[in-house]
Amino acid sequence: MTIKQLCCLFVPVIATICWNSNLSFAKDLSDEVTRVAAEIDQLIDSEWKANSVTPAPQSDDAEFIRRAYLDICGRIPPASAVRDFLADESPDKRRQLVDRLLGTATYIVHYTNLWRAAMIPEADADQQIRQFLPGFEAWLRSRIAENRNYAEIVEEVLTLPYEAADMQQLQQPDTPTPSAFYRAKEAKPENLASATARIFLGIRLECAQCHDHFFDKWKRDEFWSYAAFFASLQPDQMMQAPQAESATTEEVDDETSLVSTLAPVVMIPGTDQTATARFLDGSDPQWTSDSDSRQVLANWVTSPENHYFARAAVNRIWSNHFGVGLVDPVDDISDNNPPSHPEVLDLLAKEFAAHDFDVKFIIRVITATRAYGLTSEQTDDSQQTPGMFARMAVKGLTPEQIFDSIAQATGYQQPFNPEQPLNFNNDQRRQEFIETFANSSESPTERQSTILQALSLMNGEFVADATELSESRTLAAIAEAPFLDSSQKVEALFLATLNRPPTENEAATFVEYVSKSDSPAKRNSALGDVFWALLNSSEFLMNH
Repeated sequence: MTIKQLCCLFVPVIATICWNSNLSFAKDLSDEVTRVAAEIDQLIDSEWKANSVTPAPQSDDAEFIRRAYLDICGRIPPASAVRDFLADESPDKRRQLVDRLLGTATYIVHYTNLWRAAMIPEADADQQIRQFLPGFEAWLRSRIAENRNYAEIVEEVLTLPYEAADMQQLQQPDTPTPSAFYRAKEAKPENLASATARIFLGIRLECAQCHDHFFDKWKRDEFWSYAAFFASLQPDQMMQAPQAESATTEEVDDETSLVSTLAPVVMIPGTDQTATARFLDGSDPQWTSDSDSRQVLANWVTSPENHYFARAAVNRIWSNHFGVGLVDPVDDISDNNPPSHPEVLDLLAKEFAAHDFDVKFIIRVITATRAYGLTSEQTDDSQQTPGMFARMAVKGLTPEQIFDSIAQATGYQQPFNPEQPLNFNNDQRRQEFIETFANSSESPTERQSTILQALSLMNGEFVADATELSESRTLAAIAEAPFLDSSQKVEALFLATLNRPPTENEAATFVEYVSKSDSPAKRNSALGDVFWALLNSSEFLMNH
């Protein structure tokens, strides 16, 4: 038998083995998601019963698909996806939807936006920092696209060879690198200590930078001991610790390695005191002669045994989907700000670490819970407390979500660079829109529109063009479809914008408005008015 014949014989067998292996992996993952989601449901249900809370009913399919698209992809679904989902009778179609969305490019873009906003909030107000965002976002998108686990991403940020990367980005701002994180913090140990503790550990250390607070767990010495890990970035602030009276040696692979007690030390500003690098759990690192302080810190931060790290991450992901964290604000996990559901937070953190810090796994679990599937409509007074998760909170959209949802609804084509398919920074319209709609509120449930933003939506060039027959691909396709009557055209506009069919009253009102026009041109203009009204509605600007 020839080699070619042998290959023909074994390839189908190998393909079958791989296929069965993938099916087995998918089933195991689905079982794990089901198990963890069920445990969360039980814990939250116990809280409802203990507090006499009556949860809201489950959302309908139209509400769920819009919510899932906005939470996972950062934009509303296309009308075709809504029609298909509403017609789908599969019992697990919501789980299937989430799986599909996690495999899209829009998931990569949206989660890049979320993590970038958390890591470099300074860019919203600092034009100089903003010019380095393309490089940071390109780096982060690539890591999310590769499905790197969260610990790997954080470790790369903490251990970046900053000086080399910074010089490269100065020459090429689009170069993929997380150096913008350090540039935004001015590479100062105190700024990096505050930022990394807040973002990656859920701890607000900055209040302890200048003095101790009587009611705060974290003291000034602890702040500067943590900041000392970044002291090498500012050599003028760094000192050498006094050498211990006796140094010990160990034999490692027949080589002598000096176990040094010389940890990084930083001067505490305004004093003659120093602080030696030490972890926030009170333990001391094991230093060797070739230890890199930021690598030592990264190893501790991202360790599965570090409960601060996993809790902070899952709490932020939960907040992205519910609008309210299990601890809120999300970066203040402390004794003075306990979680609303401590057992749920601990369970998610444990499973996050057990599943190799897989963000997609946590998203699958959260979206599979009963609480995530509840409607946002309040049906009982006991549902008023957001932290009980007895109904879905109504969340204001981010500037990126508003623009991308309008683009989705109207068929707007963003500039495309085949070399950087996920880079939207070259879209001037998008950048100007996002700057106009920038919102200082950290809470999705507290975002409010300004007068300027409202006027921009009502009269701005982008929305005006989007509702013109000659500019809007969606409006043109609906208005000029000969097989649709006025009622069907109104329904198509609702599905494209609010992602649901109109109610009977809405349909009657809008159909009457369109039908009373006495010419095709006027009817098309009336459809444009309907489209404009839907895009400017509060329902369009909310995730519910």
